[in-house]
Amino acid sequence: MTSSLLSGVAFGESSGASPGESSGGAVPEGSTAPTRILDWRDPRVTALVRELGAAPAAGDPADPVGRVGPARRIEALHRAHTWISAAVRPVYSVQDGRPVSEVLRRGRGSCSQRMAVLEAVARAYGVPTRVRGLLVDGTFWYPRFPRLRRIVPDRVLLAWPEFRIGTPASWLTVSELLGGLRPVAAERGGGFTNAGPETLFEALSRTAIDWDAAPAACPSGGGAGAACDLSAYVVADLGHYTSRDDLFARHGQTLCAPARLIADPVLGRRGAA
Repeated sequence: MTSSLLSGVAFGESSGASPGESSGGAVPEGSTAPTRILDWRDPRVTALVRELGAAPAAGDPADPVGRVGPARRIEALHRAHTWISAAVRPVYSVQDGRPVSEVLRRGRGSCSQRMAVLEAVARAYGVPTRVRGLLVDGTFWYPRFPRLRRIVPDRVLLAWPEFRIGTPASWLTVSELLGGLRPVAAERGGGFTNAGPETLFEALSRTAIDWDAAPAACPSGGGAGAACDLSAYVVADLGHYTSRDDLFARHGQTLCAPARLIADPVLGRRGAA
């Protein structure tokens, strides 16, 4: 196992509590504002949004009663997920703070970095986003590193995105947004075991990813339901934050800065599939 001395989470690279975090206060309502990571006003991100096509904004004359807009926004974000899956090559990376524009420039990124691209596109479309911070047991990633388990951190900080969409507006996890928590999706594709070539980011569109053991999330019976429920790997729920920037500012990243500097160039050349 990775030494705790290398852990940014355990030793708190925190700069103090950040506005909008849910711990000890109200759950944040999210935001569409650009951040250092979600830099959706960067030309690379705006070019991607133009390529994907516009999603209807609130008050769109073509949607006067506000019924079509949410469905078309979800459709646009589905297109974004498909584009990211194809165009941003999956690799291992420990630099969760990397700006979206830089991920697009490199053309490769970790699951966390690729989720950030989806969040940035959502904010560019006017869809508020926020993240839930989860500390996940490092053993969840053991199947990816069968001979290198010693390099896997004890705990991994996961920023799990949520999107405010619908009429009336409600929060959808990234799994719900992309359809993964519908029982039919899990029955069709099976659960996610983290043991095959498919990454967590790709799996979102075809299977259930459930960190809470929600009864309605997984189909009853069979192996799919067991693989759907990943709640046993959750070490701690850190609550909701207005952005992943706020989460990392409060809790740090999985590895401390020196360890990230050493590890990322090596991991960044290794495909995640």
